[in-house]
Amino acid sequence: MACRSERPGTCQCNKDPVNSILYQMLNSGSTSKTNLNQHVCNPNRGCPCDGNRKVLLRNPEVICKRASDVLLKTVTFIRNLPSFYQLIQDDQILLVRKCWAPLFVLGLAQERVEFEWEELSMPSLLKTILLNQSSNAGEIILRSDAGVPFREVQRLQIFLHKLWSLDICTKEYAYLKGMVLFNPRIRGMRFPQYVQTLQLEAQQTLMEFTSVMQNMSHIRFTRMMEALDVLKAIDSETITELFFRPISGEVNLEDLLLETLFFN
Repeated sequence: MACRSERPGTCQCNKDPVNSILYQMLNSGSTSKTNLNQHVCNPNRGCPCDGNRKVLLRNPEVICKRASDVLLKTVTFIRNLPSFYQLIQDDQILLVRKCWAPLFVLGLAQERVEFEWEELSMPSLLKTILLNQSSNAGEIILRSDAGVPFREVQRLQIFLHKLWSLDICTKEYAYLKGMVLFNPRIRGMRFPQYVQTLQLEAQQTLMEFTSVMQNMSHIRFTRMMEALDVLKAIDSETITELFFRPISGEVNLEDLLLETLFFN
């Protein structure tokens, strides 16, 4: 039997959606009544595809407080580096803007800040609109931006556990932070050569220190460098959303750090 098609431009608003197949699929808790053999994500449980999963801190009140303490210690570390203040202020600002997040993550590792996350579960925008569950589409879109990508949080936890498995000491953390802060590859720097010299000094000192600890073996140093490769891929926006947005709202952390370093 041929299907009867509607005339183009015909309004569908007055049709009863309850009997439609699409409505029943969206409003059903299971897909057993459909003839689809392919995988269908249940929006009430969150999409199982890692690329679409978003997560939040399970106990933000506790972890965000610890994160604030780590950020304060990060500022203190920068303040206690005379070589940092020997740079012109334009280069100092660039380094802080581009390097505060990886420095903060190293601080999380040093302070052994462990955290648990929970998956953000929320009805899909399509389902919400079709089932008339909310009249405020703008609010739905805003809520859909909450949380951080699961893959980013997973990358962060992989990095932390890599460092914890090495049982890094205070001096080693200081040298690693020096390597991360003095990054000569940041665009727009006035004196990248001097910054590179500072980075190489930190790297050489770390290599010598770990070599002595490991009886001239460079395995420990190599593992630290491998961990830093993971650190480079961690996004600063993820750090802000996960650890600071729940308590600080829309405060610009970069501006706050610069104000703390240069105007207090």
